[in-house]
Amino acid sequence: MSNSFAPLDPRAKPATRHEMTQFHTDEYIDFLQRVTPDNMDSFAKEQGKYNVGDDCPVFDGLFEFCGISAGGSMEGAARLNRGKCDIAINWAGGLHHAKKSEASGFCYVNDIVLGIIELLRFKKRVLYIDIDVHHGDGVEEAFYTTDRVMTVSFHKYGEYFPGTGELRDIGVGQGKNYAVNFPLRDGIDDVTYKSIFEPVIQSVMDYYQPEAIVLQCGGDSLSGDRLGCFNLSMRGHANCVQFVKSFNKPTLVLGGGGYTMRNVARTWAFETGVLVGKEMDPVLPYNEYYEYYGPDYELDVRASNMENANSKDYLEKIKIQVIENLKRTAHAPSVQMQDVPRTTLAGTTDEDDAIMDDLDDDENPDTRHTQHRNDKRVARDDEFDESDDEEGNRANGAFPQSGQPRQRNQTYSDVDMNSGVATPEIQSDREIKAPTPVTEANAQVNAELLEQKVQDESMVEATELGPSNAPSPAHTPKVAPADNDGDVDMTDSAEVETTVAAQPPSPTASIAPEASANVAVNNEAVAANAATIPETSVPEPEVVAKKEEGETERQASEVAGEAVTEVAQKSES
Repeated sequence: MSNSFAPLDPRAKPATRHEMTQFHTDEYIDFLQRVTPDNMDSFAKEQGKYNVGDDCPVFDGLFEFCGISAGGSMEGAARLNRGKCDIAINWAGGLHHAKKSEASGFCYVNDIVLGIIELLRFKKRVLYIDIDVHHGDGVEEAFYTTDRVMTVSFHKYGEYFPGTGELRDIGVGQGKNYAVNFPLRDGIDDVTYKSIFEPVIQSVMDYYQPEAIVLQCGGDSLSGDRLGCFNLSMRGHANCVQFVKSFNKPTLVLGGGGYTMRNVARTWAFETGVLVGKEMDPVLPYNEYYEYYGPDYELDVRASNMENANSKDYLEKIKIQVIENLKRTAHAPSVQMQDVPRTTLAGTTDEDDAIMDDLDDDENPDTRHTQHRNDKRVARDDEFDESDDEEGNRANGAFPQSGQPRQRNQTYSDVDMNSGVATPEIQSDREIKAPTPVTEANAQVNAELLEQKVQDESMVEATELGPSNAPSPAHTPKVAPADNDGDVDMTDSAEVETTVAAQPPSPTASIAPEASANVAVNNEAVAANAATIPETSVPEPEVVAKKEEGETERQASEVAGEAVTEVAQKSES
């Protein structure tokens, strides 16, 4: 990773009210925006509700100050997300005591939480490290129930503000063991602080494996601070910054507390040099502000002879317990896949997001096109995609296997393929030409069908001939019985004494082509003969006998074909 950094200048865009409410409540931000020293008396109730007054006084430009502090941290996080730098610095940030709807410890808007929220849009896990003398209670409270942020705080614990940060405070629910607190006593020095800081942070990096780090560098842990009680020198404080930098992770470095201003200014200036890889000479060069660096005129903060109340056994016991808690955490907890918002600032339109998506596509040509870019593609009516040719019009998306002949569904020529109407079932030519063979099992059925068929046709013939030519019951044609094979013996024709007029072919006869052809020929011949015979003429006995014999053969042939066809249909059903 390159050692690029981005110190945030005062011209960075201040955070808007909408951006502040990503963590804080709307009512609290509205109050900060409206209250001033001139009208604060009319907000007495709100001041008590939001803890604004003693430790967090109202001053001119309060909301503007909050916007600059929060906007710097959010902008630094956004630059880290976009890969514009490896280290972002905002010494105006680090206000770690502010709560969701409450000011606390000189902190009004928690820029740290807002910056971490911005990092979480792209980073799966974020590590927060706090070396302020006070416990980072506001940040810990914000992420106390999640494993996506691990908070690690080294602070003075006991009868000391804010009174939180006990060793047993390790988080709850999904965030259990992801809150790390290292309570310390007064007077800790550089060597002792290093002996606990580096092993704990190394274990955190090994178990948690964060993708980004937020480091709060509160200057009130320095020796000689007006409110602090530690005994760290400038170089001992900067050693923590150097160790965190050595992991080469995207890092957001923030300020924090510090109430001896000359020490804080020197330390943060020296740590800026550490972050950019520049060793700064402790001897200050002469400049127009040189007199302000007195009385020693050096870039240094020395430790005092303050007593160290942190025994080696006490620190070792706390360190072992902290590392044991880390072992209970899930190794590099995973994060559910979600859509990542593209921009950090409020008020962006969908079109702006789509443009940024397209820019991402241009930088990553091997990835899928975005929906916005696909929507801009024009599909010509005279061109087809592969999906149109392969899926839509190829047997409902079914592809033929290699080496197999292509089979087509049989449909009527006037059926719309896209209508959704099911194709009616029909018989193929192969099924029509191969009737089911007749066996002994259906011989009786054949005989009954044949007899019924002949009787029906006799009644139809009697109706068409009229009363004068209607045959008597004595002249009812006799049907030859079925043989053992279930067929009608065509050689044993029944004798018929009456002349039968030609009948149109039965609709079922069209299913059997051969029988249909024979019936059609016989019908035409009989119809021609019947037309040549006058109604009043009396045929000779020999002519009548020949006609009856031909008619009997025709009926037997027709009935046999129809019987076979009906038997075949019943067998299939």
